[in-house]
Amino acid sequence: MSTPLRIGLFGYGKMGRAIEQVALEQGMEIVWRIGRNNRTDATPDFLQQADVIIEFSRPEAAFDNVMDCLRAGVPVVSGTTGWSDTFAAAQAFCLNGHAALLWASNFSVGVNLFFAVNRHLAALMNHRPEYSPSVTETHHIHKLDAPSGTALTLVNDALQVLDSKSGWVLGPATAGAQDIVITAIREGEVPGTHTVTWTSAVDEISITHCADSRLGFATGAVVAARWLVGRKGVFGMQDVLGI
Repeated sequence: MSTPLRIGLFGYGKMGRAIEQVALEQGMEIVWRIGRNNRTDATPDFLQQADVIIEFSRPEAAFDNVMDCLRAGVPVVSGTTGWSDTFAAAQAFCLNGHAALLWASNFSVGVNLFFAVNRHLAALMNHRPEYSPSVTETHHIHKLDAPSGTALTLVNDALQVLDSKSGWVLGPATAGAQDIVITAIREGEVPGTHTVTWTSAVDEISITHCADSRLGFATGAVVAARWLVGRKGVFGMQDVLGI
């Protein structure tokens, strides 16, 4: 019988607990859990008990958490959003130190297929200047960052192929001609709904992904963790799914 994959959970909120549920159902072992009350336990020896670490914490804590994992030489999967300003430093450290980091704005397999559809539609629309894009995202009231990391991925992927757009603005501010408007809604306990809309003077095309629960995100994070073990470099869910 093979040894079960040993996972460390950096961040033990609702997502951490959902990941734990999925991992245990798949026969993996949770060797430690770090939350707000035991952050000082995260010494290199402690972290190295895990084969791979899954990090879902807070934007202000993510960089330090990820760097501690990389310095300890343990592969880390991070799903925390809102720390893009320091991600490049973690990425450079990872590449220079021959470590392993996998970050995604959203680990849901469905969302990552949605990203692929969004990229294809944006490429088609680059030749249709009569259509203008916008993005609306809705999440639970506990979400700290706005717009969501998923919304930013949708917009940035579109900006890569659109000649007529160069940036984005968070609504309801008035957008310039070069901006894509993102509307961020926080209500109830919504796990996450994202809609990309292309509007012309005569019609409208929309694509939408609705998450029903956190388990879709948790399942994808566990899939990514299993995939990352034994690899070196910086990766995303596109690498895991081959899309």
